[in-house]
Amino acid sequence: MHLRLRALFLATPLLMAAVACAPVDDSSSKASDSAGGPSPSADACTPDSMQTLTPGALTIGTDSPAYDPWFKNNDPSNGKGFESAVAYAVADQLGFARDQVTWVKVPFNSSYKPGDKNFDFDINQISITPARAKVVDFSDGYYAASQAVIALDDSPAASATSLADLKGLRLGAQTGTTSLSAIRDVIQPDTEPLVFPNTNAAKQALMNDQVDAILADLPTAFYIVAVEIPKASIIGQFQAESGEQEEFGMLFAKGSPLVPCVNQALQALKDDGTLDQIEQRWLSDTVDVPVLQ
Repeated sequence: MHLRLRALFLATPLLMAAVACAPVDDSSSKASDSAGGPSPSADACTPDSMQTLTPGALTIGTDSPAYDPWFKNNDPSNGKGFESAVAYAVADQLGFARDQVTWVKVPFNSSYKPGDKNFDFDINQISITPARAKVVDFSDGYYAASQAVIALDDSPAASATSLADLKGLRLGAQTGTTSLSAIRDVIQPDTEPLVFPNTNAAKQALMNDQVDAILADLPTAFYIVAVEIPKASIIGQFQAESGEQEEFGMLFAKGSPLVPCVNQALQALKDDGTLDQIEQRWLSDTVDVPVLQ
């Protein structure tokens, strides 16, 4: 039975209980632990003592366009949307006022390249992977997500009930994403997937019948089928890497001294329920989405 979404979380957001309680990917934790090191002292994690790009200020990167439900109205600085709200909550936990936070545009594919960065951390649905962790550092995971398969209701993909059913179809995803890796490594289709520069291009290709289905993280998929392409459905979800839970982390330049402080802030937000409250407000329920195996 396919999932048809019309109400979505715009009116009444629901808790992603199944995702929030999922076990953490060991490889993600190891990548983060190696970067974070021991817990810092309280005095080391203040705006005056942290080694930020601009002293006394926090510079945060993300891509443009910045998509719902992660950001609202393509404006990361308004505090609306899950990742914008998380970023400001972390900033507040570290002692930065809203006017001490600056946003910069960082194309997704360049965020995890080695070298110097023009941001203190980047937040942009960046999955923690061992390959990326070799050249950049990650915070602890702040969100766990599955990959989702999106198809038009009259597409050949609409009747798929397993990963094997997708192998003979035309699939596509944004370049550089774990969605694209999931197509190649997990689904392993008979033909090379189409690669798009961004999610907007992938959605357009789906509507133009250039592909039978596209992949995106599950919350993005919810928004696409409920708001942007109402004649599409989420036909299923699955884990990108060998069935292990995929996590998003904040990304830093390799060796950044800020990682332990951000991890400490994230843990405080988890402990006091703030992170859970942000998730309930901005993200939707995944319980009824079929799991493709």
